Amino acid sequence: MGLLLLCNGCFMLLAALVSGIYDDGATVAITLAAITTVLLGVLAMFFTLGHRKEVQRKEGYIIVTFGWLVMSASGVLPYMFSGAIPGITNAFFETISGYTTTGASILNDIESLPEGILFWRSLTHWIGGMGIIVLAIAILPLLGIGGMQLFSAEAPGPHADKLHPRITDTAKRLWLIYFGYTVAETFLLKIAGMSFFDAINHAMATLSTGGFSTKNASLAYWNDQPLIQYIVIFFMFLAGSNFVLSYFAFKGKVQKVLRDEEFKIYGIFIVVFTVITALVIYTKVNLDVTAYHPMVLGGGESAFRQALFQVVAVVTTTGFVTADFTSWTPFLTVFFFGLMFCGGSAGSTAGGIKVMRHVMVIKNGLLEFKRTLHPSAIIPVRFNNKTVSEHIVYNIIGFLVLYMLLFIIGALVLSFMGLDFLTAVGGAASSLGNVGPAFGSLNPLSNFNGLPDLGKWWCGFLMLAGRLELFTVLILLTPYFWKRI
Repeated sequence: MGLLLLCNGCFMLLAALVSGIYDDGATVAITLAAITTVLLGVLAMFFTLGHRKEVQRKEGYIIVTFGWLVMSASGVLPYMFSGAIPGITNAFFETISGYTTTGASILNDIESLPEGILFWRSLTHWIGGMGIIVLAIAILPLLGIGGMQLFSAEAPGPHADKLHPRITDTAKRLWLIYFGYTVAETFLLKIAGMSFFDAINHAMATLSTGGFSTKNASLAYWNDQPLIQYIVIFFMFLAGSNFVLSYFAFKGKVQKVLRDEEFKIYGIFIVVFTVITALVIYTKVNLDVTAYHPMVLGGGESAFRQALFQVVAVVTTTGFVTADFTSWTPFLTVFFFGLMFCGGSAGSTAGGIKVMRHVMVIKNGLLEFKRTLHPSAIIPVRFNNKTVSEHIVYNIIGFLVLYMLLFIIGALVLSFMGLDFLTAVGGAASSLGNVGPAFGSLNPLSNFNGLPDLGKWWCGFLMLAGRLELFTVLILLTPYFWKRI
């Protein structure tokens, strides 16, 4: 926890530097927040120097969950000290939405904020995205979470009580790819017409699949610059794919990428969903590409681009918007609601259920027909031409059941607070899937500021649970976890 605080404080100093460069008036406040965070980190590390450094299973769960909470608790300081977001509830909501890469915001006028605060806001995304890569590659296979053991075959996980050196090397390589993609997108967006400040902020939000923008209208601000939107689409797609596959691609093992079952289905999903959306937009909707409110047809390219952008943004749980997709016909409203449960690939920065889990459950369901006809036969589920153990299949089914149960409970709690059906259901699905924009009063033209304070804390809990693969958070709420064995 101390080390995390120390890192967080250093990132705040970077935001303070940006604030100083732009002379936005928030430099002192952000610097003070950074110093406070660093001091807390140093104190935490000092008082725990004599403790064992081994990470066993129980410690793993605690580190992952409390790590995100500690980062979020310290991350509110720049907002609070600068007065950019008054009130602990709103500041914490914005912060945990950043670190969990959800991208839901309570800000009504983003463009009025100091540059240093906007940069810090985007940094919370980028830090959370980096963290989730390590979580997926190193920690979750160790803990046996949600079928992520499948991942350990490609990126070998730790087999002892402390992290294996190979995991550290793997994490470093993936971070390098993550950083490289961020630099590349920043460069391309700058060439395409964005200012450097907007480019680096949107690059951080894209690669983390977060969705915080520096503009009130999000990417709709550049609806008259298709190249910018295509660049963002490309990097959203990369961010929603398995980062280990990017590593293989850079190593020249392109065939390994193309043969990956999850990657192929992920790509097919994007293509099919885009075609469906584009056809409906082209035939049913008038889409005005120059306005944030959708709507008129500027031709086939416009319909295709808007469809592709929103499909990729929702499937990868990035949450950028170029139009209000909730007003594109009732069919597309329900369609995009379903996409919120899709998610990107395992080992990506995307949230949601993940393509791999959907594939596994569908395969297992179809094999049940064979098992019914041949009850004595052993018919295993196969993934990437490898047999998957029953334990992993049960784990994934358990995850899906728990996910849907938490979604229903989440929507019930929000409706109990007085929210209408569409808002409650959309808010729960968006928060749990780390998507960002939702439905009802939480649609892309609005934000989460209208939620009651208790609703913001509840959505924050759903964001954390969804981001950390459910089991990691929920197991801490069980009495037997805390019992000494």
